[in-house]
Amino acid sequence: MSAQPGLIDLQIMWNRLIAVVGEQAQVLIRTAFSPIVRECGDISAGIFDLQGRMLAQAVTGTPGHVNSMAEAVKHFIRHFPLDTMREGDAFITNDPWMGTGHLNDFVITTPAFHDGKLVGLFSCTSHLMDIGGLGNGPEASDVFMEGLYIPMLKLIDRGTVNETLMAMIRANTRLPVDTEGDTYSLAACNDVGVRALSAMMAEFGITSLEPLADYIIERSREAVLAEIAKLPKGSWTHSMTIDGYDHPLTLQATLTITDSNIHVDYTGTSAAVARGINVPLAYTTAYTCFGIGCVVAAEIPNNAGSLAPLTVSAPVGAILNAEKPAPVSARHIIGQMLPDMVFGCLRQALPDRVPAEGTSCIWNIVVRGARPAGHGPNHGYAMTITTNGGTGARPRQDGLSATAYPSGVAGTPVEIAEIQSPLMFWRKELRADSGGAGRTRGGLGQVMEIENRDNAPFELLAAFDRIQFPPRGRDGGGDGAAGYVGLGSGAALRGKGLQVIPPGERLVVLTPGGGGLGEPAARDRGRVSADLRDGLISAETAARHGSIAAE
Repeated sequence: MSAQPGLIDLQIMWNRLIAVVGEQAQVLIRTAFSPIVRECGDISAGIFDLQGRMLAQAVTGTPGHVNSMAEAVKHFIRHFPLDTMREGDAFITNDPWMGTGHLNDFVITTPAFHDGKLVGLFSCTSHLMDIGGLGNGPEASDVFMEGLYIPMLKLIDRGTVNETLMAMIRANTRLPVDTEGDTYSLAACNDVGVRALSAMMAEFGITSLEPLADYIIERSREAVLAEIAKLPKGSWTHSMTIDGYDHPLTLQATLTITDSNIHVDYTGTSAAVARGINVPLAYTTAYTCFGIGCVVAAEIPNNAGSLAPLTVSAPVGAILNAEKPAPVSARHIIGQMLPDMVFGCLRQALPDRVPAEGTSCIWNIVVRGARPAGHGPNHGYAMTITTNGGTGARPRQDGLSATAYPSGVAGTPVEIAEIQSPLMFWRKELRADSGGAGRTRGGLGQVMEIENRDNAPFELLAAFDRIQFPPRGRDGGGDGAAGYVGLGSGAALRGKGLQVIPPGERLVVLTPGGGGLGEPAARDRGRVSADLRDGLISAETAARHGSIAAE
């Protein structure tokens, strides 16, 4: 091939890069120890050029990981200059402000060499179940209480593992086997990416990624700018009240569309709080840009070029721009609300393209407890059971039930949770009547009842929202049902904070439903009949909204 590939060649190579990072991601998922990775896909994987620009990301992965990792690689290059990188090296951090927002996410970056020359970098991240400290809940009053804090370090030096670092990692977790295994799975998936990239470059006869990188970045940027050009220009403001930790909080956004940019500013948002629901700006940016992209650039590949016209700001010290050492362990609770904030602004300009509010924040049931002596090499069990509420109604379709939007992670299968822990799920089903009524209905939440079959207590590290302030409907649509956490005996539990579930008690979790869109009386009667038949709504609900007479 010539030194300057043609446009068709560049497009083929771009598609191959996407395939390469897809393979990278699948290796991570298939070799991981933590169920939240191998069963739920809570990861990201991508390839970067020597400027730290993300060229391609795996389709599998969460926006909070992918879009924050997009900036993390630049931090790695700053700490480990390119001319010091060698074949077989790998670098690691879980710094929330240079990684993906909290300590439970390890980020590993590996330099990629082809014919002895550094040509790019692979990076990946995944959620680890336990990295010590108070655990993956909001109880800490600073980040140092939340677990092991790994600065920018070299994990592997020319193929030799940093055994001192690995010993530190094993010693600072309740799950040493799982945590060590997950660390190696991250390194391994990057190695697979490196080999696949070198094979691709040999096949196409190229010695540098620079022409391809420039093509990807420029074409993607141009495509987003073309979509922005079609939009109305101006500024729109939206606000939302959420539960907070011990008092309600306000999120406020102003979205401005110009000819060359969409900017979201969070001035007016509440200040950071003393518990671990604060959000580093990188995570704020990640989910804000994802929300914009869903409406404006849904068909354009996600990379540094497509992200460039989308910018975000928040006042220093606001809960969406919390500074170190603020506690940030449960940053997803607020961070995942931000696409709804974007939609609230955009629906004033593009009312037919955005949904009503959904649960948004994933309802992770984070549990831990002891096991009988001799029950494996770990110190008890610690598990994040991913569960989801309903999404908001869409302009032409109902919301999705029990679906993780915007995080995109799959729900933890009951069978896996019961194998990995002594917990028993007595009930897991859709929550009837939880979706907000409307011309299009909000998605349904879930009902779950969980008990420890060891007849022992277990800890719940609660980090839930939408309990006091449920997802709002719009244009006459009803609100989704509020979430609930309690005991089978009837006592309500707090939505956030460490709580103990006594022996013999069942933990009851009701996830929220999504908001409805449009007047309920305008709903198609055939859809109402189908909802009744499927048990998604009651006859009383249908009659109350004037959609159909109760039978």
